Amino acid sequence: MRIGILGTGDMADALGTRWRRAGHEVRAGGRRDGGLRAAAGHGTDAVLLALPYQAVVEVVGELADVLHGRTLIDCTNPVGPGFALRTAGGPSAAERVAAAAPGAHVVKAFNLCHVDVWRMTPPVFDGRPLAVPLCGDDAGALSVVRRLVRDLGCEPLSAGGLDRAGLVEATAALLIGLWVGEGADAQAIAPPLEYAGPRA
Repeated sequence: MRIGILGTGDMADALGTRWRRAGHEVRAGGRRDGGLRAAAGHGTDAVLLALPYQAVVEVVGELADVLHGRTLIDCTNPVGPGFALRTAGGPSAAERVAAAAPGAHVVKAFNLCHVDVWRMTPPVFDGRPLAVPLCGDDAGALSVVRRLVRDLGCEPLSAGGLDRAGLVEATAALLIGLWVGEGADAQAIAPPLEYAGPRA
């Protein structure tokens, strides 16, 4: 696949490197090198939005013409000082991205883990591959992102439509606060599936 990455920071490097190793053609570009539009144009199969949250809506709006019809993966976290959610009360960061580029097919993914996790080959913990929740409304875009998740050695999870992306973003704010703020093992807050209650 041809993947464009908007941004040249740690997330762009970690995910881009892993996808290149999986055989994909990856091109990253940033604001400083003037490569954002070229990277977006390259990403005919998918475009990863790997910029600071404060910049994403403006950048996506400027590139809305190029992003039309593209799968746009939003891995941003709108987390501010004190681990507060900058988008509290909505809309979510992913929904704001979708509004800025209404022709793109936005999928929320890859926002729950530190960049070092994405550098692992593969991210497996106690024999269990990392699960990656996805939120999106377009079946084709979700299929593309599921493949990219599996190319990292992870398992994709359906977390609902884009209207549920705010829940995933709020989860990130909570987990980051526990991991970084409290030094806690946040994984311990969720019981194994067999203890999670009756299933429908």
